[in-house]
Amino acid sequence: MITDPNILKQLIKEGSLMPQEEMLEVRRKKGSLYIGIPKETSFQEKRVALVPEAVSLLVSNGHRVKIESKSGENSNFSDNEYSEAGAEICYDPKEIFECDIIFKVAPPSEEEVEMMSGGQTLISALQLSAQPKVILQKLMSKKITAVAWDYIQDDAGVYPIVRSMGEIAGTTSILIAGELLSSFEHGKGIMLGGIAGVQPAEVVVIGAGTVGEYAIRAALGLGCSVKVFDNSLSRLRRLQNDIGRRIFTSVLQPKVLAKAIRRADVVIGALRAPLGRTPCVVSEEMIMDMKSGSVVVDVSIDQGGCFETSQVTNHINPTFVKHEVIHYCVPNIASRVSRTASFALSNIFSPILLQMGDYGGCKELIKCDLGFRSGVYMYKGTLTSEVLGKVFDLKYKNIDLLVLGM
Repeated sequence: MITDPNILKQLIKEGSLMPQEEMLEVRRKKGSLYIGIPKETSFQEKRVALVPEAVSLLVSNGHRVKIESKSGENSNFSDNEYSEAGAEICYDPKEIFECDIIFKVAPPSEEEVEMMSGGQTLISALQLSAQPKVILQKLMSKKITAVAWDYIQDDAGVYPIVRSMGEIAGTTSILIAGELLSSFEHGKGIMLGGIAGVQPAEVVVIGAGTVGEYAIRAALGLGCSVKVFDNSLSRLRRLQNDIGRRIFTSVLQPKVLAKAIRRADVVIGALRAPLGRTPCVVSEEMIMDMKSGSVVVDVSIDQGGCFETSQVTNHINPTFVKHEVIHYCVPNIASRVSRTASFALSNIFSPILLQMGDYGGCKELIKCDLGFRSGVYMYKGTLTSEVLGKVFDLKYKNIDLLVLGM
C-alpha cells in the first residue's frame, strides 16, 4: 500500500491524463403525459387522432396512452396494434375522459363534455360553424384548457394541420373527379388526361391556396389541361414558381371564368375565406352552360361553397345531378382517406406531445411556444378567443395577458 503523499499525487496526475470514457449528459424528463383517445362519434368521422406508431413513440418516452376500443377500426387500425404499441385499451369511454389530456379529431359533443372530470386539456378541431354555445359554457364551468389543432402554427407561421388536410383534400378531389367522369351510371366515360391522340380532360381550379395547388399537381400529373383562377396575383405567381411550369392563370373575372367553365370537364372549388362564408363565384347560369356529364367538386362546401348550385352531401350519398352536371359536395373529404389523414395528424402531433412532456405539461408549452399558444381558445375555463367571444357574446381575455400571470 502506497502511503507517500508525493507518489500518490504523481499517480493521480498520471491517471487524470489517461483517456477517459465520454460522459454524455442525460436529459431529465420533466413530465409524463396521461393521454386519452376516445372513439370518434361525429357523423362519418373516420380519422383517429394517433396511429399505433405514434403511440409506441410516446409510450417509449415514458408517457401513458389510453385509447377507447375500436377507435381506429375506421382507419384500419386494430385494437391489437394499439395494444402491441403500448396503449391501454378501454371499453368504457368514461375512463378516457378522465385522462389529463383528451386528444380527438372532431370537437366534443355535449355528452362527452359531461364525462370530463374537469381541469383537463382538450385538443381537437374547433369548427366554428358547428360549435354550440352550451358546449363552450360547459367547458368553461369545468375549467378546461382547450386547444384547437386547426389554429396551431409552426415556426414559419403556417397552420401545419390545415395545410396537411388541404393537401389531402386537393389531391383526393381530382381522384374523385376522375372516378365520377368514368362512372358507368352518370359519367361521360372519359379518362382524366387522356392518351396519345386523344384530347386531355380540361380542369378548372378556383383558388390557388393549398387545396388548389395540390389539385393542380394531381391534375397535371395525370396529364390534364389545367386553368387556375384566384383573386390574388401573388398566389398565382407563387403557384407557377412552385409547380415549375407555365399554366393558364387568371384573376376572377366573371366572363373569363364563365368561358373556361363552359369548356371544362371538371371544376374544383377550392376558395377559402379567413372568416365567414366562402364567396359564391360560380352562378347557376354558368353551371347550366357546362357540358352534360361534367363534374363539380366543391371542397369549399364546409364554408358554404363557391357554387350557387352546391348542397351539402355526405359519404353515403356523395353526389347529386343538377342541370346535367354531377356535383360532389362532401364537407369532410379527408375522412374518405382516413388512414392517410390519421398518419398526417400523428406526424404533426407526435413531436408536439413529446415537446409538451419535455416542458413539463401543457401549461409550460403554452407559456414557451408561441405557435402552440395561438391554438388555445380556452385556458382553465377562461375563454381566450376573440372570435368565439363576439359570436356567442361571452367574456374573453387575451391569452398573452394570462400567460404573464403564469
